[in-house]
Amino acid sequence: MTEKCVHKGCGKAFSDPTEDCLYHPGPPIFHEGQKGWKCCKPRVLTFDEFLSIPPCTTGKHSTIDDTPAPEPSPSQNEATEEDIPAPKPIATTNGSNQASQAPTARPPQPSQPPAPSPAPPESESDDPSLEIPAGTTCRRRGCNETYTANTPRTDEQCVYHPGQALFHEGTKGWTCCKRRVLEFDEFMKIEGCKRKGRHLFVGKGEKNKGGGEEVVESVRHDFYQTSSSVIASLYLKKIEKEKARVEFLGQSVEVDLPTADRKRYKTSVPLYAPIDSEKSSYKIMGTKVELTLAKADGSSWPVLRSDERATGEIIQVGKPGRA
Repeated sequence: MTEKCVHKGCGKAFSDPTEDCLYHPGPPIFHEGQKGWKCCKPRVLTFDEFLSIPPCTTGKHSTIDDTPAPEPSPSQNEATEEDIPAPKPIATTNGSNQASQAPTARPPQPSQPPAPSPAPPESESDDPSLEIPAGTTCRRRGCNETYTANTPRTDEQCVYHPGQALFHEGTKGWTCCKRRVLEFDEFMKIEGCKRKGRHLFVGKGEKNKGGGEEVVESVRHDFYQTSSSVIASLYLKKIEKEKARVEFLGQSVEVDLPTADRKRYKTSVPLYAPIDSEKSSYKIMGTKVELTLAKADGSSWPVLRSDERATGEIIQVGKPGRA
């Protein structure tokens, strides 16, 4: 009999109770816009990046959720009578014994939630020429159904959320529907508000010569710098560390980044200024690859790539180097 694992970060269907399970044993943490798990260190900003944080623990599948409850965080907007100081009397100018009370400050009004960034366009359907690996999870938010070869595609029903995840002042929900909850487990169970006839497992994308992989044309990037180095981030989820290749050249970086969900980002990044290839390094994380580029001449970089237009803004940490 097939059962579904309830461990956070797993959610796979299993029939062998001795099968290894990769999951997060700790509760989720949402603090000041950052998202992560208490059991490991990665912190991200978007909900999609949060869902792609690699599990940090290996155990066995389970149908009983033994994740500790998240620690309650006191609300900043709640105040007891003891927290509010009593108004102090103010002496009148006419010398009488009457006293007037100082005006009390109004409690701060809750701020409006920031407008979520628009969702990136997604493929409407799978490319029929692309192979779908068994166990692939539907890409649409809130669906979580997995692909099984013995289920006809025409019988599929995808129930999902077309909007973005919304976390504001302790409540959790989706921008596409009205329901709001307090607990993360309740949020994950909010049923989708839109339906489609088929799931989206692999999407559309041209296949490279390796066959079956989706070619990623571009990724989001940002950077900051010190007087001696530039720290740049290329954002791509589920990079396979063992297969990834990063090569530092005199004034460019060659990257070849395959991912666990059968995508590949391969390009040459032309840099604004020369770097010291021997002293440069990189680190692969759950949602990005971080490049530490050692400056060859110590100059400030207004942009990361030489083919980008300079904005006049330079982001630098620490004191500038001396000429």
